[in-house]
Amino acid sequence: MSEDSSEQAKKQRRKELLEPTGIKELFKEGSIRVNEHTCEGVQCKFCIKACPTNALYWSNGKINVIEDLCVYCGACVLNCMVDDCIKVERKREDGSVERFSKPKDVVRLSEKINAKKRSGRVQAIFPTIERYCQRAEGDSEAGWRTK
Repeated sequence: MSEDSSEQAKKQRRKELLEPTGIKELFKEGSIRVNEHTCEGVQCKFCIKACPTNALYWSNGKINVIEDLCVYCGACVLNCMVDDCIKVERKREDGSVERFSKPKDVVRLSEKINAKKRSGRVQAIFPTIERYCQRAEGDSEAGWRTK
């Protein structure tokens, strides 16, 4: 019971922290890790600049993360100049888990997601062969000419 109440408190805190930013929380849960041994943060800080919620910050000579602010969008990974430096794992509403740590992984993942959306839109607009044939049969039975 206390575990459930702490989870509710965490969700409420995230909601309060994200509300002023106007950023919508898209993922059910996730995690982010920055490898401080490979991070070139002192030279670039691109990930900090790219973060829409200011979840990343520079302190004590390294990049730190405020987990309650992170929405696991992947902007930091896209802007990082070192592969496998920032690792993001996120869980979608449907339960699928996505992991990435390189910009090309983020791009590939977004292309896959967009391809599924495009395919769904095309299927909703255009009939399948079976539906087209059923419609053609129905039209011929109703006295319509079909070619």
